[in-house]
Amino acid sequence: MVNPRSFPMPTTVVNVGYRSTNYWVISAGHARVLVDLGYPGTLNMLLANLKRMDIPLHDIRYGLATHYHIDHAGVAQELKQLGMPLLVLEQQVAAIPAMKQWTKPRDGYVDITLDETIVISLAESRTLLAEIGIAGEIVATPEHSADSISLLLDDGAVVTGDLPFWPMAEHDDATSVTARWRQLWEHGARRVYPGHGPLRVLHADGNIVEAQ
Repeated sequence: MVNPRSFPMPTTVVNVGYRSTNYWVISAGHARVLVDLGYPGTLNMLLANLKRMDIPLHDIRYGLATHYHIDHAGVAQELKQLGMPLLVLEQQVAAIPAMKQWTKPRDGYVDITLDETIVISLAESRTLLAEIGIAGEIVATPEHSADSISLLLDDGAVVTGDLPFWPMAEHDDATSVTARWRQLWEHGARRVYPGHGPLRVLHADGNIVEAQ
């Protein structure tokens, strides 16, 4: 008899973002991962968008920040306090305390603690995701910041946070950015779900264009 778990469920990607930042919910059935975690002081906005898209918070198996800047992990601790497990990569741990320096008391930022946080290596990510039925892995994409990661799914979707696009690389290491996108293509990335702006398509010739 064939084990049905050997055939991963199709994944869907839904945007619950606001304030010009995208927050993506990756779903395989009722198992979900929320990639990027709100802006300080806006927990209710994020919860309202989840409700609007009919995504129960208790269905989210992990919250994952592509990097620890305030517009991508601003309500991480509050979500954790509501029961959402926070998934952190080893190379992200050192970046978490630095977030507070970019906030003011009126922002309502709640410090992220590492207690009851799941810290893993990149190499462990595929197994962890497979356990909830999502086929993919977390990869390092440090061109925006040293702690930046992307979630690359086996179906060709990649959630990239603030990884720069080639036309936007004037202030970055253009050679490194170009090589990173080529690497993502070689590993199967085709549809790009960025931290800001619309869905894009990655082509073999290196062009990254808005999806039609």
